[in-house]
Amino acid sequence: MPTLAVNKKARFDYEILETFEAGIVLSGQEVKAAKAGQVSLTSAYVVADSQRNLSLINAAISPYKMAGPLPNYDPGRSRRLLLHRKEIDYLAGKIQQSGLTLVPLSLYTKHNKIKLEIGLARGKKKYDKRQTIRKRDDQRQINRILKNNQ
Repeated sequence: MPTLAVNKKARFDYEILETFEAGIVLSGQEVKAAKAGQVSLTSAYVVADSQRNLSLINAAISPYKMAGPLPNYDPGRSRRLLLHRKEIDYLAGKIQQSGLTLVPLSLYTKHNKIKLEIGLARGKKKYDKRQTIRKRDDQRQINRILKNNQ
């Protein structure tokens, strides 16, 4: 599964409780732009509307360079996510609980389809982030020592 875009900030800012795979509705030139790696998920999030549909908000897909000028194209428009009804109902119920949200984690291809990995997440506190940084630094130092000893 070639990864097209990763939201690195999501795993730092949120504690991921569960992950789900969702299809995403894109236009033809957006698919080409996504496969060219012109996608940013940094400020993106997922919301459920009143009809129990999930939408990806603020994901920036740049216009495809070879498509020519595209009038009225909005790179940050909301895009519908495709999941089974049971999953949508489950996620919609979970995000109504306090402190839980849906964040996009990565965009990748699977059998010529573009999929989005979304995570049910709880926001981290400042001290949790410090622990994550400390853990990452310790692991980096251990790897450096092991590499030097070999």
